[in-house]
Amino acid sequence: MDHQNGRGVVMATGSVSLAKAMWRGFRGKCPNCGEGHMFGRFLKVANSCDHCGEELFHQRADDFPAYLVMVVVGHLVVPAILAVETVYAPPVWLQLSVWLPVTLFASLGLLQPTKGAIVGLQWQIGMHGFEAGKLRREATEFAPALVKDSRAA
Repeated sequence: MDHQNGRGVVMATGSVSLAKAMWRGFRGKCPNCGEGHMFGRFLKVANSCDHCGEELFHQRADDFPAYLVMVVVGHLVVPAILAVETVYAPPVWLQLSVWLPVTLFASLGLLQPTKGAIVGLQWQIGMHGFEAGKLRREATEFAPALVKDSRAA
């Protein structure tokens, strides 16, 4: 369900699961609404969502996305290099001309989605400056139930 906040910006309501928030971030979308863009530039997270107005500047992904990308790409590329070397034993220049670009493009291709997923994780669990937004979301999620229960009594 969506409603407008005081600034005339559409705000998403309802809970967003951790997996959904991370998937939205992986796709470069706002973890709150899934519509707005998370990134203003390649790795620069926008200050706020251009669709729902959710503040995103609180993120502190730091080097964690780069570390994860190195682990994933390394675990994919190194066994492939060893397998090719064992089976075909190509010259070093051929190995370098193939595996350096593969490593570069795989790393660059995964860096932004991985950072987006980490920001989605931080947003959903309320890390760093996202605590206030998480409390606000929880309050709006539980408020209708509290109102309904008080009327029933």
